[in-house]
Amino acid sequence: MNFSGKYTFVNQENYEEFMKALGVPEDCIEQGKNVKFDTEIAQNGDGFTWSQIYPCHTTTNQFTVGKESEFEMLNCEKAKITVKLEGGKLIMNFPKYTHTVEIEGDKLIETAVSGEITLKRLHTKKT
Repeated sequence: MNFSGKYTFVNQENYEEFMKALGVPEDCIEQGKNVKFDTEIAQNGDGFTWSQIYPCHTTTNQFTVGKESEFEMLNCEKAKITVKLEGGKLIMNFPKYTHTVEIEGDKLIETAVSGEITLKRLHTKKT
């Protein structure tokens, strides 16, 4: 499965509840809940460069499947984790949540789970 491509944000579910569970301040949640962003992924074998391009900044994480790498998490904190690739899905176990990414047709689907709360984000591939 090749994840490479440019993806446009379509929608998300449970953003506010999820960010509250991570301890993100209310004002930051309010600012971020309606922000649209693009995702660019460059994959070379097991190596990835993953960028999320927001109107005011870009967050880029570089990692290799199976090797520990430093990430900027959804709550803007940093953590070192090892990404796994299982069944065509990227799995990232962060300290406060598990983040899974998969491709279905032209869609990039991100699912993040923290306790009982699941954040889902849908993106479509740009042509």
